[in-house]
Amino acid sequence: MIKKRKKKIIGVLLTALLLVFNYSSMVQEIVRFPAELQLFEGDTQILEFDLPIRAKIRNEQNEVNVLKFNGDSLINKKTYNINEPLYIEPITQGNVNLELMLFGFFPIKQLTIHVTSPKRLIPGGNSIGVSLYTDGALIVGTSDVTDKHGITHFPAIDAGLLPGDIITKVNGVAVKDATHLSHLVNKVKGKEVELEYKRDNRVLIARIRPVADERDSKYRLGLWVRDSTAGVGTLTFIDPETQYMGALGHAITDVDTGTLLSVKGGEISESTIIDVKIGKKGLPGELVGNFSHDRKVLGKIIKNTGFGIYGKSISKIQNPIYKAPLPIAYQYQVRPGKATILTTVDDKGIQEYDIEIIRVNRQTSPNPKGLVLEITDTRLLEKTGGIVQGMSGSPIIQNGRIIGAVTHVFVNDPKKGYGIFIEWMLDEVNKIID
Repeated sequence: MIKKRKKKIIGVLLTALLLVFNYSSMVQEIVRFPAELQLFEGDTQILEFDLPIRAKIRNEQNEVNVLKFNGDSLINKKTYNINEPLYIEPITQGNVNLELMLFGFFPIKQLTIHVTSPKRLIPGGNSIGVSLYTDGALIVGTSDVTDKHGITHFPAIDAGLLPGDIITKVNGVAVKDATHLSHLVNKVKGKEVELEYKRDNRVLIARIRPVADERDSKYRLGLWVRDSTAGVGTLTFIDPETQYMGALGHAITDVDTGTLLSVKGGEISESTIIDVKIGKKGLPGELVGNFSHDRKVLGKIIKNTGFGIYGKSISKIQNPIYKAPLPIAYQYQVRPGKATILTTVDDKGIQEYDIEIIRVNRQTSPNPKGLVLEITDTRLLEKTGGIVQGMSGSPIIQNGRIIGAVTHVFVNDPKKGYGIFIEWMLDEVNKIID
């Protein structure tokens, strides 16, 4: 009886110890570590965890020549301790699958190391004008309509339509823009119409009867709509192999509704900075740019996502500071410390400014807040006060590699802000290619 009680107590203690250990910050750091590691030929990488962890090779015999661990071929050894530095040296392109095991017994993570040829991008930093045309008509507000008898109607509200909804079809006909929506509504002369619209990525149907306005007898739905937007941002990169380009690092949303604008088309053009509103605590600053129809068009917009806008270059774009494309770095290669950004804040064009990366947030899925950074360059602080609207998309460079782009400013401290990892932006480009 006593032996059984001792075994039970020991079992409970071991279970509790394992749970505490498993949820410790060190173990959680391993759990958050990417399940896939990208290495370039010619690079080296060091893995080191302050825990008794072993890495077990899971590859077939003919695949282990891809890497060397601590200078040894993986053919000769299948298990490695990584509580001490493990030096990884790529030999040729391919994949190696590892299983990380705590104490050599408890599996805690599967890790795949991919070895590929280096990816290089032309860094941006250019001030750009963005003209975006939406797919359909975005509802930005609702209103009443008074008919010729003085009776007030609320057709859109009665049909359940809300700001942020995007009208895509009227009686099965695709809506091109706001003018086309008005044409389709007036075409039926007061008969009930079927509207197809999007809300939160869902496609919904509403039936609504237009009302003839007492002022001009035109039929209206009681809606305010928008079909385009424009603004200033910063170009992040151009892929010299495909000519695809990325900018901003975050989505373009409607100023009134906050809705991510679906893209029917759009252009990225050259822009000139004509004024700077300096950022202050509680009041974000802004770059005031000028771009018009006669400005040089740099590319066509294909996609607006939560992680930037993407399109294809139609003009040759060069960086005056970095004449040749730069290699990229993945998030596990990024470290807190000194870095720079490329951005345009005056008529001098692209300039490079010093920053400090304060924190690196390891991520397993895309998010525009992977890096916390601080502007340290006195030249930029004097001109802008820190990060301001219009600088989003400014490429971040560390150790000669493009690591990401500026995305957001801290409202209460304009010297600080967030950045997105370049790998997430490249994922969006790859979705276009696929």
